[in-house]
Amino acid sequence: MITQEELKKVLHYNKDSGVFVWIIKPCKNISINSVAGTLVNGYIYIRLNKKRYAVHRLAWLYEYGVMPSKHLDHINRIKSDNRIANLRDVSHSENHKNMPKQSNNTSGVVGVKWDKSRNRWSAYIKVEQKNIFLGRYVEFSEAVNARKNAEILYGFHENHGKDLDNEYELY
Repeated sequence: MITQEELKKVLHYNKDSGVFVWIIKPCKNISINSVAGTLVNGYIYIRLNKKRYAVHRLAWLYEYGVMPSKHLDHINRIKSDNRIANLRDVSHSENHKNMPKQSNNTSGVVGVKWDKSRNRWSAYIKVEQKNIFLGRYVEFSEAVNARKNAEILYGFHENHGKDLDNEYELY
């Protein structure tokens, strides 16, 4: 495991951009002051001492001197946005309270779906790995309100269930 001191000897982190740059020449193909990291499945990784590190975890170490104790949540849900202001150390459960709407969602609202057999809108929420049924409703808006009220009650992040496409500038 790398330390903050070791990290600061090889990389500089800009907390406003979330970008690491090399302050040493790590190999013949990489120059000093070049941006460090490789994008993999939306996250950026840097290889140090033959070990691969997620940049968001290195940013936390760089700023606070310790690796995060839990999960790091990208508040705006953009996996490559590693500005320290966009990161928070949260439990697994809390991290799931800030999830985007899934691509297979058909109603347009997380936790609301059409129940064909009952001819009603169903609302539900998942908290601490438990599904909580919120009711069936004739009106779509009633199901949405039930879901939104449950999100408030259970402390979901305000970004939960929102699309990434139109809401945030990509970095």
